[in-house]
Amino acid sequence: MAELLETPLHALHLRLGARMVPFAGYAMPVQYRSGLIAEHRHCRSAAALFDVSHMGQLRLVGADAAAAAALETLVPVDVVDLGVGRQRYAFFTNASGGLLDDLMITRPAPDSGFGDLFVVVNAGCKDADIRHLQTNIGHRCSVVTLPDRALLALQGPQAAAVLARLNPEVAKLVFMTGGAFDLNGARCFVTRSGYTGDDGFEISVAADAAAALAEALLAQPEVAPAGLGARDTLRLEAGMCLYGHDIDETTSPVEAGLTWAIQKVRRPGGARAGGYPGAAAIEGQLAAGASSKRVGLVGLERVPVREGTAIVDAQGRKLGTVTSGTLAPTVDQPIAMAYLPADHAAPAHEVYAEVRGKRLPMRVTPMPFNPHRYFRG
Repeated sequence: MAELLETPLHALHLRLGARMVPFAGYAMPVQYRSGLIAEHRHCRSAAALFDVSHMGQLRLVGADAAAAAALETLVPVDVVDLGVGRQRYAFFTNASGGLLDDLMITRPAPDSGFGDLFVVVNAGCKDADIRHLQTNIGHRCSVVTLPDRALLALQGPQAAAVLARLNPEVAKLVFMTGGAFDLNGARCFVTRSGYTGDDGFEISVAADAAAALAEALLAQPEVAPAGLGARDTLRLEAGMCLYGHDIDETTSPVEAGLTWAIQKVRRPGGARAGGYPGAAAIEGQLAAGASSKRVGLVGLERVPVREGTAIVDAQGRKLGTVTSGTLAPTVDQPIAMAYLPADHAAPAHEVYAEVRGKRLPMRVTPMPFNPHRYFRG
């Protein structure tokens, strides 16, 4: 097996007593001494610091808005009209309308040094994503990878107060905005966003300054480290997809319930409709609906229902498979996501999870399971 890569915070994780696991080719902390549930609850009540340096960071650079126009040929999302300092969720699609990856796009200020577009992609997809960009739009704009930068996520209701001690200007950001800021002596690119459903920030920082910044944040009384385990339970409570589990190249954005991310200007009848891979398939589903749909499920018995569990109807006919599931610490219930046929996907509809030979009742429920608490100003 190939040797695992290490993030710039690897030594700090070991010093903090992290249990390390392989993830997307990296040695990553799954939890620390306090444990997953304590880390999850700390994020919901105060502020948690996550190392997400395994994610792919890159800049797209091109004259006269070339980068935005080029990127729009690969995503069904409005990039051209994205304002300076604004961030947007997007996804790469394939020729059949499936999802190659989901990503975050931000337009930095022109003088920030972070390119015309700053893009963050998933760790497990980043090599394929970079090839995808270079192959398809590399002739229209420069695709600049940033392997010398770390990425930290400070999440939770007290994250803004903590970060404001290092630079008060950061607190002026609102949800899905970003900019360049000096933090702990390092030039960082900060967005007010995250993967927990809570207020928080993602901080791109030079690799050689990452450990010092992390320690400065951990020195604040509100902040505790958190690992991949809590990150997963937090994002599931927030109803967010994990690529390779809840979405992949066989699922469309319509099936996945991500059509909110396709702006009117990119839909049929819009000024810049189509023009991306799989547009015909996705537009067909936008018009007629999809035959299956990603839904939230709440267990009616206190038994966790894990990924891979079969979902059946009252007669035992298989309807789908759980893509993510846990016993959620905040909502204190078993929760899960699954794809179900459209006629079984209505809220309050009851289905059954087959767990160790038993059929456990579950109820279709709207997501998020735990209310989002984003700061919108």
